[in-house]
Amino acid sequence: MLLLFIIYIAFISLGLPDAVLGSSWPVMSKDLNASTEFAGGISLIISAGTVLSSLYVTKAINFFGIGKVVAISVLLTAIALLGFSLSNVALALAFLAIPLGLGAGAVDAALNNFVALHYKAKHMNYLHSFWGVGATAGPLLMANYLTLKEGWRDGYVTIAVVQFSLVILLFLSLPLWKKFVVKSAERNSTSVAVVSNATALKIQGVPLQMAVFFCYCSIEMSTGLWAASYLTTQRDVLAADAAFWAAMYYLGITVGRFACGVIAEKITEEALIRAGVFIILLGCILLAMPFYDGLAKIGLILIGLGCAPIFPNTLQMTPKRFGSAASQTIIGLSMASAYIGIMIVPPLLGGAAKVFTFASLPMILVLLSVVILVTTERLRRYSNTSSR
Repeated sequence: MLLLFIIYIAFISLGLPDAVLGSSWPVMSKDLNASTEFAGGISLIISAGTVLSSLYVTKAINFFGIGKVVAISVLLTAIALLGFSLSNVALALAFLAIPLGLGAGAVDAALNNFVALHYKAKHMNYLHSFWGVGATAGPLLMANYLTLKEGWRDGYVTIAVVQFSLVILLFLSLPLWKKFVVKSAERNSTSVAVVSNATALKIQGVPLQMAVFFCYCSIEMSTGLWAASYLTTQRDVLAADAAFWAAMYYLGITVGRFACGVIAEKITEEALIRAGVFIILLGCILLAMPFYDGLAKIGLILIGLGCAPIFPNTLQMTPKRFGSAASQTIIGLSMASAYIGIMIVPPLLGGAAKVFTFASLPMILVLLSVVILVTTERLRRYSNTSSR
C-alpha cells in the first residue's frame, strides 16, 4: 500500500502540467509573440516524445528496473517545466517539449501496466482520478497566476518545484520498488519472454484497442488544449474565467474516476466504458449549443465525466484480454497510439480554427466519440479470456 501511495502521488504530478499549456496559452502567446496555433506545435512535439518512450519503455524497464525508469522520467519533466518558466522565446518551448514528452510517456506506460498487473480495477480508476487531481490543480493554479504580469512563469516554477520534490521521493523509494518486484517474481516463478511490438501487433484485438486510445486521447487533449480558446473566441469569456472552466473539465474527469473506483467492483469495466462514451456525446452537444454560454460550460464538465472511465478501464482489461506476458508491450503500443492521436488531432484543430473558427470543435469531438463507441463494442468479444 505504501508503494501504491507513491504511485498515486506520481500520477498527481503527471497530471499537473498536462492541462496548464492550454489554460495559460492565451496569455503566454502574447508575452512570447507567438501565434495561437503554435500551442498545437508544442503539443505535437510533446506527443512525439511520448510515442518514442512508450514504444521503448518495456526494454528500459527490463534493463534499469521500473523504479529507476519512473524516477529518471519524472526528473526529465521537472527540468523541462523549469525551462518553460525561464523561456523568453516560443522556440525554446519547442525544444523543452522533447524531454517533457519523453518523461511523461515513460511514466504513463510503466505505471499503468504495473497497476493493471498487480492491483484491482478500483485502484486503476483511483490512479487516474489522481491524475485528474493534478490536471485540475494545474489550470486552477495557473488561473491565479494569470492575474499577474507574466504570472504564467511563476505558475510553471511552482509546478516544477512539485516535480523535483517527487523526484526526491521516487529515488528514496527505489528499495521499495526492488523489494516489490522480487516478491512478485517469487510468486510467479515461471519466467516469460518479453513480447516484441511486432508480435503484439499481430494479436487479435490489439489494433482495435490502439484505435480506442487514439480517439480517446484526441478527445481528452483537444478539449483540454482548446477549451479555453473556444470559450474566449466563440463565447467571449474572459481568459481567467475560461481557464477556470478548463479546470472544471478536468475536475469532471477527476470526480468521475473517483466514482468509478467506488463502484468498480459492482459494475463491469465494459459497462463503465459504454456509459462514458454516451456522456461524452451529450457533453459535445451541449458544448455546441449557441443559445446560452452556461450550456457550453456544463458540456465541458460532462465531457470530462464521460472521459473518466474509458482510459483506466480499458487499461485494466489489457492483461485480462491479451495475457500478462504481453500486457506491458500492448499498453506501450496503446500509449504510443494515444499520443499519435494527440500529435495529429489537436494541431489539426488549431489549424482548422485559423482557417475557419473554433466552432468546429464540438463536431469533431462527436465524430471521435462515435469511433470509440464502435471500437469498444467490438473489443467486448475479447473480454472472455477463458480460451486464452
